[in-house]
Amino acid sequence: MSIRRARAAVVAALLATTLAAITLAPAAASTGASGGGCRAGAPGVGDPYYPLYGNGGYDVKHYLLKLSYNPATDRLAGVATITARATQSLCRFNLDFQGMTVRSVAVDGKRARWSRSADHELTVTPQRHLKKGKRFTTVVRYDGVPRTQIDLSIPDEPLPYGWIHTDDGAVVVSEPEGSANWFPLNDHPTDKAAFTFVVTVPAGLEAISNGRLVGRRTHHHRTTWVWNAPDPMAPYLATATIGQFDLRTYRTPDGLRMYDAVDPDLYQDPVDPSDPASPTYGEIADGSLARQGEIIDFLASQFGPYPFTTGGGIVDDAENLFFALEVQTRSIYPKGFFTDPINGDFVVVHENAHQWYGDSVALAEWKHMWLNEGFATYAEWLWGEREGLGSTQEVFDFFYDLFPEGDPFWDVVIGDPGIPNLFNGAVYIRGAMTLQTLRNQVGDRDLFRILRAWATRKAGGNGTTAQFVALAERISGQQLDALFDAWLFTPGKPALGPAAAAATGTAAATAATATRTPPAATSLLERLSKGAARLRR
Repeated sequence: MSIRRARAAVVAALLATTLAAITLAPAAASTGASGGGCRAGAPGVGDPYYPLYGNGGYDVKHYLLKLSYNPATDRLAGVATITARATQSLCRFNLDFQGMTVRSVAVDGKRARWSRSADHELTVTPQRHLKKGKRFTTVVRYDGVPRTQIDLSIPDEPLPYGWIHTDDGAVVVSEPEGSANWFPLNDHPTDKAAFTFVVTVPAGLEAISNGRLVGRRTHHHRTTWVWNAPDPMAPYLATATIGQFDLRTYRTPDGLRMYDAVDPDLYQDPVDPSDPASPTYGEIADGSLARQGEIIDFLASQFGPYPFTTGGGIVDDAENLFFALEVQTRSIYPKGFFTDPINGDFVVVHENAHQWYGDSVALAEWKHMWLNEGFATYAEWLWGEREGLGSTQEVFDFFYDLFPEGDPFWDVVIGDPGIPNLFNGAVYIRGAMTLQTLRNQVGDRDLFRILRAWATRKAGGNGTTAQFVALAERISGQQLDALFDAWLFTPGKPALGPAAAAATGTAAATAATATRTPPAATSLLERLSKGAARLRR
């Protein structure tokens, strides 16, 4: 794709305008809300997994986040300017926000009353009610030490996420609901918005966010970084990762602007300390990130055009980061996934596939997680096939044989797994197996027509499993309820239908002389054993 370069003068002007915009005049004194016919916005969107996350009554259009962070004290001072449109007449509305100390709230430049409840809901009452259809701006000033969210869904394996403090800053990975620890928001994937980040840190540190780097300026030993992410984004995909990084900006052969940030400590950290010739995590990460242009081109050939105008990755030396996340336009990776070039390439494929499935096409409800993870995992299998490392059917057969009937792996109902199993390995593996089964049923031509149509027709929006099934039936002309019921909604090991059995037999004959596990399977199992998506057996 062709990306036009912004002139230096335009960048400077945008930087100056952005920095000026975050200064708010003193608000007027608070009065009670007035006007009849208005009501409170709901305190949640009603997602069955996280019913109090997200909020009703408005639609966010843009977040301007001015953040100042000092790693020496772990304190963050923030000004969040949230531009939204009322979808009903509002007397008051909620924002998701937990921890931190709120200093003031203003709506359309006038001081608003506010309260907090259950350490999660920030309820805002403007001086005048907001009429349906009105665009309004809310400014929240706050400060404190951002909390690290802890996932306790697997009690003996607590998992940190959200704002994860590091030795030189923070790595920010907020799926599924960690963003409320560092800025106030409407925290649900159905309310996507554009973002602008203005992040001030001690000079010598980098602040890496989504989108395009607009500019940076150092003054009095502090550097302000400005990033602009204009494409609609689910809030959990936002990041403001801070620390020492080697930041590289370049373009792929097709013109896509890329930003890669790798912690310099990783170039001193050998994968095998006992081997003097061992490569470092940084070297392996560099090799895989260098293939991003090639990987994105391959994925575009399968799924349709890349959905954004920038890309890249962040690799941090954070000891308590155990999973990668498809941060929109700038995926974040733990060092432990770069143990060799093949593993590194597979995880980069996985997170970049999410830019189509998970970021551009987001979930309408969290229970549809297989639409994210199953699709990204299947992209790895397609890449392995392209690299001559085993066909997608061979990977399917490996996993089908690995887990015998009665194994707990088959008990997870991936179409509605529940919070404890939201990132269970079955969601990844059985999700990809579902797509391979669909491929065997409808054929290659229709499968890739389905995948491309899903990515293009839902681009920038949200989707459900029922919508995907309906699309697959419409394109293929086949009735597919039995296939999806067996693979998504029925516990137990599905029986192979005639098409799948024939494909399995062909793959077995082709691989009769092979003795190794398909690398796509080996890589995935290694990551599942280390990260958030553990296999529970």
